[in-house]
Amino acid sequence: MTVEPPRVVLFLHSADYDRLHQGLAIGAAAAALGQKVELYFFWWALERLLDGRLDEADFHPPRPDVADRFEAKGLPTARQLLAHLRASGLCLVVACTGSLAALGRDAQAAAPHVDQVLGWTSILQRTAGVAERFYL
Repeated sequence: MTVEPPRVVLFLHSADYDRLHQGLAIGAAAAALGQKVELYFFWWALERLLDGRLDEADFHPPRPDVADRFEAKGLPTARQLLAHLRASGLCLVVACTGSLAALGRDAQAAAPHVDQVLGWTSILQRTAGVAERFYL
């Protein structure tokens, strides 16, 4: 009998850099432990992903002290964390159909950035019973 490795599910809603970075860091840590990671992008986090703004450490309110330390310490950007997750082979990236519609985008616009485009019914079915869920 094959035992499925535990899954970590991250619902990324906010485009605030600290939240997006934290979610991707949690995902990278889970992948490093051999766990499958599912990233669900909604609303402003999805917009940031589609617009290619994962490298901008733009903190709100502005925190130049944190941004400087971030860069000086060589911490990975959100884009680098996502690339690491994708390279692990343990990550699934999903865009929400409703969020795409709200943003005036479609599945074709999301295709280069995600593995799947799903609605809430499918998302809830996929994530049912997953204990490790994070909403950022």
